[in-house]
Amino acid sequence: MEYLNRVLGVRVAYADGAAVSVPNYIRVRYRLREVSLDGKKAVFVYPKSELEAVSAVKKHLERIERTAGVPTVLVPPRLTYRQKEYLLRDHVPFVVDGKQIYLPFMAVYLQERGDGAPPEAAVTLPSAQLLLLYYIYHGGGELSAGAAAAALSFSATSVSRASKQLEATGLIRTEKRGVGKVLFSDQTPRELFERAKSVLMNPVKRTVFVPKGDIKEKPLLSGYSALSEYSMLNPPAVKCFAAGSIALWSRRATEKLQDSEDQCAVELWRYDPGKLADGTCVDRLSLALALREDRDERTEEAVEEMLAAVWRETDGKRN
Repeated sequence: MEYLNRVLGVRVAYADGAAVSVPNYIRVRYRLREVSLDGKKAVFVYPKSELEAVSAVKKHLERIERTAGVPTVLVPPRLTYRQKEYLLRDHVPFVVDGKQIYLPFMAVYLQERGDGAPPEAAVTLPSAQLLLLYYIYHGGGELSAGAAAAALSFSATSVSRASKQLEATGLIRTEKRGVGKVLFSDQTPRELFERAKSVLMNPVKRTVFVPKGDIKEKPLLSGYSALSEYSMLNPPAVKCFAAGSIALWSRRATEKLQDSEDQCAVELWRYDPGKLADGTCVDRLSLALALREDRDERTEEAVEEMLAAVWRETDGKRN
C-alpha cells in the first residue's frame, strides 16, 4: 500500500502463496492478504460488501488473528465518523487508503481526513432536529420547506429558523425556489445521519416512573421496549413509553424505580415523539440517538439492525 510508505515510510510487502485458512463465514465476507509491514507480519482484511456492526467485525478479525497468529488490519474503502470512533474504542487496527491509519501494534494513529466528519456547531433547536430527521426519512435529495412544515405542523417561522440552523451547521443547504425554499444535500441519508449524530440532541430530557394503572391511553413505546419491537432484542422487564409532557403523572411519579411489578418508565421528550412516529413506537432515528451512549454489545447490534432497515427504506426514496 503506497499510502503507508508515502506517509509513514512503512514498506508494505505482500506475501505470495495461499491465503490464511478461515471458515466459510469469514471467506464470504472478506478478502485476506498476508503482508509484511517493515518486516512485521500481518493480515490485511478487505470487506467484500458494506461493513457490518463493529462488534461483529471485531469478532471476525479476532477469529482470523487466532488462525494466522499475527495482527489483523481492517482495510475498508471508507469509514463513517461513528464507525471510526467504535474501531478506535475497541482497538481494532484499520487503514483507509489516503485518509486514516490506526495500527496500535505499531503505535501508529494518523488521521488526514474522515468521511463525514461532524460539523462543529450543535443543533440546539428541537424543531431543527425534527426537520433534519424528517429530511433523512424523506430519502434526502430535494425537499420543499413548505411540505416539511405541513408534515410536521410547523409554522412558516419555525421551519425558517430550523432550516437556518441546519444550514449554519453545514448539514444541509437551502435554495430559494419562487416564493418557497428547498432543502437539499449531496449526502445519502445514512451519511448525513452519521455526520450529524455527534451534534444532535438526545431527545430524552428526563425519565420518571409511574404506576402502570395511571397509563390510561398507551403512549408510544420507547427505550428498550421500542428497540425490542424493531429488532431481535428481548423486551425489558419494565415497559418504557415516551411523552411530550409528564404533567398527567407528576403527582404520582417517582424519580427512581420503586416497584418493577407496578411501575413503568415514562420519558419526557424534548419534542413531540409522535411527529415522526409511524405505529406504536417512537421513530427509529430518534431512538438511536436516545440509546447512543449505551455501550452494551447487544444494544449496539440491535440499534445497527434497526438502522439497517431505515437505510434500506430511504435508499428506495432517493430523488
